[in-house]
Amino acid sequence: MDRAEIEGFWAHWLDLNRQAEADRDWSPLADVYAEDATYGWMYTPDEHFMAVGREQIREWALGTEMAGLEGWHYDYQATVIDDINAMVIGFWRQRAGITDDATGEEYEILGIGGSWFGVASRPDGDGLEFAWQRDWFDLGSTATTFLDIVKAKKAPQGLLDRMSLNGIEQPGHYRRADLPSTVWPPPVAAGVHVTQQKPSRLVLTESVAEPARSDEPTRRDLTSGRADSTGEGER
Repeated sequence: MDRAEIEGFWAHWLDLNRQAEADRDWSPLADVYAEDATYGWMYTPDEHFMAVGREQIREWALGTEMAGLEGWHYDYQATVIDDINAMVIGFWRQRAGITDDATGEEYEILGIGGSWFGVASRPDGDGLEFAWQRDWFDLGSTATTFLDIVKAKKAPQGLLDRMSLNGIEQPGHYRRADLPSTVWPPPVAAGVHVTQQKPSRLVLTESVAEPARSDEPTRRDLTSGRADSTGEGER
């Protein structure tokens, strides 16, 4: 895929993000996803979010999953573009737009967060779109930051409402066995982009040391030059 075209599309995406943050409405971003795109992330090993199709992405990933986060912003710190495999990885910092009085800085979810995108040509040939997206973030740090905001009595009602929900009961939340798409992006899960095969045979062994018998040299005997446990060996 043409790198300049991907770079132009990515610049457009960043502009759309900043506008969505300003409007406190991320749903218009769904327009740059393919009609059958998938978008997911993991909360815990057995609780995942997955939206399948543009409209689920609009309603869930960019709608219900962003409820209570109005005013937050996700500033991309670095971007890696792979024009050969048509992928983009963006690393972002997640800040609350709420000041921590103790530091004078915004509350921030620490740890590295990011999004991994698959890029494809639109069916009509008019530009590019996202075929899939997978996100990652530090859930423990997220919980800590949310609680810090609550303790400081600075949590807006929307954030409090969000924190009161039972996650697995929310739209798009699945147990891993029930996911409608793969944890890894579909082409990656299918092995299309494998760059290092797993070993053909991986044997895990655990060695257990046996106590030395009186007629065998011990490790200490050998390292000190003794050939046996009697002290009669040569040095």
